[in-house]
Amino acid sequence: MDIRQTITDKIIAMLEKGGNEFRARWTAAAKRGFPTNGKTGAAYQGVNVLILWDEAIERGYASNVWMTYKQAEGMGANVRKGEKGTMACFFEMKPRKAGEADQGDGEEGSKPGFFPMCKAFWLFNVAQIDGLPESFAVPVEPANEFNPIEEAERLLAASGIPTRHGFDKAFYSPATDTICLPDRERFTSPETYYATRAHEAIHATGSKNRLNRQFGKRFGDDAYAVEELIAEIGAAMVVGHLGFVDATIEGHAAYLESWLKVLKNDKTAIFTASKQAGLAFDFIIGKTQAEARAE
Repeated sequence: MDIRQTITDKIIAMLEKGGNEFRARWTAAAKRGFPTNGKTGAAYQGVNVLILWDEAIERGYASNVWMTYKQAEGMGANVRKGEKGTMACFFEMKPRKAGEADQGDGEEGSKPGFFPMCKAFWLFNVAQIDGLPESFAVPVEPANEFNPIEEAERLLAASGIPTRHGFDKAFYSPATDTICLPDRERFTSPETYYATRAHEAIHATGSKNRLNRQFGKRFGDDAYAVEELIAEIGAAMVVGHLGFVDATIEGHAAYLESWLKVLKNDKTAIFTASKQAGLAFDFIIGKTQAEARAE
């Protein structure tokens, strides 16, 4: 693996999202300070700062604290099964072989007779690790008092889909089969929280061990937009069932353009999305009904 090229490609991908977007992402991450190592307290430097900043935003991590698998293990903690590390890098000066000429590596700090060897290592955010001391918990700054709605709690809990809080955004992680959400108090209302959680629950119904929702090659590059549309429709069905008329799903208005593109290109797409959303809704409601019968 060409580590330098891999890192460069990652940064290019960030920049290709558009100047305003990557700048906003990095600025949002920078507000928390520089990424640091949870074991040593040292701040990461160079390109690793950009990589870890962007990964924290991309994955919705509320903390800028990272550590290696072995460091977590040494603290009596463990990286959760299915979690993937983020590749960072460091340079180690290596002596050149006898007779080997300098190649003009151009790395700052290079010395005559040596060359910088780029090496990779993998880091995990504290949000990916269980069993850490309480000092690693991210402080919660409640924006609102949260009053749980019993019917919504019961309906979504009955689905059996693991749900964790403490993230900067809402998403479903297929790797860990987990719904990840910001803390409840950070939502504008309980109804908005449950609508957003329902959206991610609809995503989760598509996993292999549930409805195994697949599109094959039908939608091509638009498959992601179709899945988001299914989740939006399914969530609307859930919140309608709960009677949350004014509920909104935070952070999903940006998908409107991609949905319009899909619908304009395929007149049958809305029928497929609606059908799959209905199946997902039935799955979630069915779990609740089964639990009620068992009582």
